Amino acid sequence: MVVQGQVRFGRELRRRRLAAGLTLTSLSKLVHYSKAQLSKVERGLKAPSQELARLCDTALGGGGSLAALIPMRPAGTRVSEATNDDVEEVWLMQLSGDGQSWFQPLSRRQAMTMGVATVAGMSIGRQDTAFPVENGTLLGMSRALFEHYRQLGQVAGPELVLPALIAQVHSLQELSSRMGSTTRNALLRLASRYAEYAGWMMQEFGNDEAALWWTRRAIDLAAAGGDRDLAAYGHVRHALVTLYRGDPSQTIELAKRAQGAGLPPRIRGLAAQREAQGHALAGDYDSCMRSLDQARALLDQHAPNSQSPVIGTTNLSDPVGMITGWCLHDLGRPQEAAQVIGTHLALVPPQALRTRARFGIRHALAYAVAGEIEHACRLSAELLAGAVTVSSATIAQDIRALARTLARHPRNPAARELAQEMAAAAQAVNLQT
Repeated sequence: MVVQGQVRFGRELRRRRLAAGLTLTSLSKLVHYSKAQLSKVERGLKAPSQELARLCDTALGGGGSLAALIPMRPAGTRVSEATNDDVEEVWLMQLSGDGQSWFQPLSRRQAMTMGVATVAGMSIGRQDTAFPVENGTLLGMSRALFEHYRQLGQVAGPELVLPALIAQVHSLQELSSRMGSTTRNALLRLASRYAEYAGWMMQEFGNDEAALWWTRRAIDLAAAGGDRDLAAYGHVRHALVTLYRGDPSQTIELAKRAQGAGLPPRIRGLAAQREAQGHALAGDYDSCMRSLDQARALLDQHAPNSQSPVIGTTNLSDPVGMITGWCLHDLGRPQEAAQVIGTHLALVPPQALRTRARFGIRHALAYAVAGEIEHACRLSAELLAGAVTVSSATIAQDIRALARTLARHPRNPAARELAQEMAAAAQAVNLQT
């Protein structure tokens, strides 16, 4: 942010503070930033964070206008639409003895250059091999296996889950080429769900480009199997990448693309929910609440299909309720956010470790931003081990935000003690807090 922008924000902050009859000391108690820091911000000597801008906006009744003076600074470059052009034919996956693994899609030309043209995939069997799939046995087992992998993803890091997911996508795709049309389409649709989940695990691994590649792959497989609705959900998944990159405009734009009238209610509901998160990131309370209301109405219309895996989370009994808490935090209402998230967090199954860590860390962050440092530290200490276990790049963002918030309270014994534990956890999951 340029210096002139800092000055403009500082002047408007001071004007609104005085109009509200608040001293710097009074405002500092409301937003839980030091009086000295607020003074520097008002004088244009220090650039305000987006978090501080939202908190001040809420405390002074700015209705988003004060926060809007701080332009969003997305983390990284704008994320382009995913494409699988020229990388369809060869998949290269390496599994090493020390537990490390990696996956790379290659074009046929790249593979020839590297001398690996023969690794077009893992060999499943001879082309004329017969499989007991037409009667649904293998399809049913693969469907059940998918649910097991989703459960595994809740208690293990993505590096453990990804190789198996990739292998399943390839196996199902290859098997589909040998079956009748009905079974072939069913196998391709299931392969698409494996690919979509692989995309999520790639994002958790910290590789956004690979996440989008797998999302595109999922869309292509679903379309080949007669399901073109997943293309819309691809926009929702893409919007999650831009959300974590701090880009509200692209998040909202992508989410709106997935809300066409002819789409299933669940996809439209998840899209409206993502749009709400984008509006929250932009500081637009009214638009956020309208999108959340729309999301709830649409998700309530969803009729589960036992023949197909559920799109989106299966560990939240009320996803809109939980996301409401998430949004309230981004809107500069941490106390409300903490209460809402806490209510819904209590309903998350104990075995859903990734989900509990994700929303639990944000729960603690909300309390920390609200100034309840000791409580935030107690909650965080209980969650760090789980966060290390699931090794999530997205959860890491809130861990870093929590560490920055606690660093503003160096005299607090609980914050000082937890700082050491967070540093150890950060090192374990290779984060830079």
